[in-house]
Amino acid sequence: MSDLAQLAESVTVDPLVGHPADYHVFHKFLERCKQLPAITTAVVWPLSDVALRGTVEAAVAGLIKPTLIGDEAAMKALAAKIGIDISLYPILDADTERKAAELGVAMCRSGKAQAMMKGSLHTDELMKVAMKADTGLRTSRRISHVFVMDTPAYPRTLLITDAAINIEPELEDKIHIVQNAIDLAHALGIPEPKVALLSAVETVNTKIKSTLDAAALCKMADRGQITGGILDGPLAFDTAVSVKAAKIKGLVSPVTGQADILVVPDLESGNMLAKQLEYLGGAQMAGIVLGARVPTILTSRADSAETRLTSCAVAVLLHYAEHPVEKA
Repeated sequence: MSDLAQLAESVTVDPLVGHPADYHVFHKFLERCKQLPAITTAVVWPLSDVALRGTVEAAVAGLIKPTLIGDEAAMKALAAKIGIDISLYPILDADTERKAAELGVAMCRSGKAQAMMKGSLHTDELMKVAMKADTGLRTSRRISHVFVMDTPAYPRTLLITDAAINIEPELEDKIHIVQNAIDLAHALGIPEPKVALLSAVETVNTKIKSTLDAAALCKMADRGQITGGILDGPLAFDTAVSVKAAKIKGLVSPVTGQADILVVPDLESGNMLAKQLEYLGGAQMAGIVLGARVPTILTSRADSAETRLTSCAVAVLLHYAEHPVEKA
């Protein structure tokens, strides 16, 4: 039994939240991917045990067709050390992390890769190259990140955004962050996601910027400037995920207690929220970058091979939502 499984079993469940017996989200994604072709994926600098092992496991599972980009001799030595076979996969030799990132982005720009996956390099090293205006993977959308959470203390798929890319997003940035997350929710099988715009309070306070942004975003959704989801906010975390908490506070909303997407005020709060759910709440999570030319599988260097596997599944579903398989 893994440490995470032991942690999940020991979780003390908040009585305000309905609690399913076990994990209930990620296995559904993996099952759906069995009906879809693997996507070609540029794997940038997989030079740690979990990065290389996660890549191979995703390939064996039929999720990705990886091209390994990095120090070829070092990757082969690592594969031999941990007992995995990488002889089936193309390798692009790169002597630095920066060079590997450039090669990965170039593969995606040229259409040789349908997705990109971060290995063991730092996020900044990869995203600096991916976000370049002329040679990167930018589109008209703001690039943002979503953690897809599978937590035993919540009976729904839970998306948290943005906890990895945009540090202190302005209102204009949040429009894209919200729309990116809604589009991902659609790809994951949530036809009309409920979006909670988080703050510390449920009322608009001119001294708390996140409440002003939440109010503006809700009105923009009312006027069709954000589409495909139901928005409400500002909402505190408890009222976003607990019907009972919302009832106690006298809040009536189609979002309270059943949010599918949590939009956080800034990167720090989002990153802490996601990792608290993971380490103290027993949640599993996947990480994906949105708004670029291709899905980018972005996980922490400390994440397990299992997290990388499920992140690949999310990327597959997102790719085929945007590029449906042609019927014979």
